[in-house]
Amino acid sequence: MINMAVLNLKDIIKYLIKITVVITVVIGLTKYFSHTKENINNQVQTIQTSSFVSCLDIAIPGISSINKKQEETKQKQSPLNLALGIELGMLSSLEANTKESNVDKKENTSNKEEDNEPVEQAKTGMNTEVQKTNVPEKYTSEYNGVKIKNETDYKLTKEILTPDITVKKDNILIFHTHTCESYTPSEKYQYKQTGNYRTTDKNYSVVKVGRELDRQLTSYGYKVIHNETYHDYPSYSGSYDNSYKTVTDLLEKNKNTDIVIDLHRDAISDYSYAPTVKIGDEYAAQLMFVMGGNISKEHPKWQQNLKFAIKIQEKANELYPGLFKPIILRYPSYNQQTAKAACIIEVGSTGNTMDQALTSMKYLAKVIKEVVK
Repeated sequence: MINMAVLNLKDIIKYLIKITVVITVVIGLTKYFSHTKENINNQVQTIQTSSFVSCLDIAIPGISSINKKQEETKQKQSPLNLALGIELGMLSSLEANTKESNVDKKENTSNKEEDNEPVEQAKTGMNTEVQKTNVPEKYTSEYNGVKIKNETDYKLTKEILTPDITVKKDNILIFHTHTCESYTPSEKYQYKQTGNYRTTDKNYSVVKVGRELDRQLTSYGYKVIHNETYHDYPSYSGSYDNSYKTVTDLLEKNKNTDIVIDLHRDAISDYSYAPTVKIGDEYAAQLMFVMGGNISKEHPKWQQNLKFAIKIQEKANELYPGLFKPIILRYPSYNQQTAKAACIIEVGSTGNTMDQALTSMKYLAKVIKEVVK
């Protein structure tokens, strides 16, 4: 009986060992397949995310460079947040802007936070010097020192170019078809871009430049209507259709308005381009008229518009030579069929700073004051 008991104990021990081995194998296989499944899921999720981001790279200009930067810095952000954060603008800015009343969006929406600051009007009789750039000046015609780059087939006769035009000074309308255009950040004006040289923050876009022109012109006694409505946000496409509605609505309410200024920033692709003129001890962004022709829409006023631009630039050449670059004449109407003295004025380019753009408005307002009396 003793031998029988020993044999049974050995069998039990062997049985337990076998069970332990089986359990160990089962646990190991379970962990292995669980880990494999997790890896597969991660790979699927990565592929899906990558595909989505790739789509965004194509659909939204500028997002590709942001994705690359995130990979380099090991930052992680959802593609949806990226999509909302690039050309569509910051959500916080959108929330703030949607609080504006409908009246503000159609009328003068400037908060004029600078109103409490004294306006420094421009002086005359100072030396001016155009700063060198890497973009050559080109023009095809000239009238009394005013250079014109004619990109149309129109024959610009002396009769067309002679600035024999008078305009009403009752109202001056300023607006921005490309409201979100901005400049190279400076020490004083640092901001977060929401696109390539674009921002929805009106304190750092061409809207602020328009506010300064408003302040300067108002200091000379003009009645200014400055509209700050976004026309290129959230969609850049259709900007001119959007601004056309704004302008026509405003002109319907302010019928005695001849001067309509669409204030832009030049969008030349060379981001180092900063057309600048030194006036006295100040550096100002150069200005440029872009005038529309009579092709895309019926525009019988295009010659009057051009005469007005020439008249302004004649006086600018007299007071501050080099403040303006050559006028550009193109086929599209740019909504200039809406008024007798409608125009686009480009204030500097991407390489200029807000400081330089604001300085330009001081001198532009002085020129307008000397012409529109």
